[in-house]
Amino acid sequence: MSAERRVPADFEAALLSLRGHRPRPEFRLEEVPPPTRIAPFALALTGEVNPTGDPDDHLGGGRFVVLYDPDGQPAWNGEFRVIVMARAQLEPELGSDPLLGEVGWTWLTDALAAEGAPYHSLSGTVTRALSETFGGLELRSGTVDIEIRASWTPTALDLAPHLRAWALLTCQAAGLPPAPYNVSTLYRNR
Repeated sequence: MSAERRVPADFEAALLSLRGHRPRPEFRLEEVPPPTRIAPFALALTGEVNPTGDPDDHLGGGRFVVLYDPDGQPAWNGEFRVIVMARAQLEPELGSDPLLGEVGWTWLTDALAAEGAPYHSLSGTVTRALSETFGGLELRSGTVDIEIRASWTPTALDLAPHLRAWALLTCQAAGLPPAPYNVSTLYRNR
């Protein structure tokens, strides 16, 4: 029989700071099972950029993970670590842009700055994938996807700015125009 672990106060405060946030109506959040072997405590959310809710209108998505180790981890330089991934399909002509990686990384750093998310020890990758179709799939055109993966150590227990920054990054990668909070964008029905 195992005793139930008590949730540390700092982790509980960080989780409470994430409640009730919906950055924009096109961005849908869902809690999913977190990783279990990286840290003693974790939370994971997925996000989908979809203006209508129709599966055909999916524009992009990603994952937001909060890890907490009360003893800290040297690689994190702290007790918390935020890990994000944002993925979206791009216009085909962007696939050959030599600056695409730098642009994707700038989307992330600009989103963190715009939301006032305090952090240190930022690292990550920007990947582009060009897919060409052959055989029975020739009816589909080739696609270009961008995937931004990053992690950083937040310097405050309020993780809401980090969540909003990830949502902003994901929406920007998916091609949504910038929109102030509490303003809805109108979409034409198909």
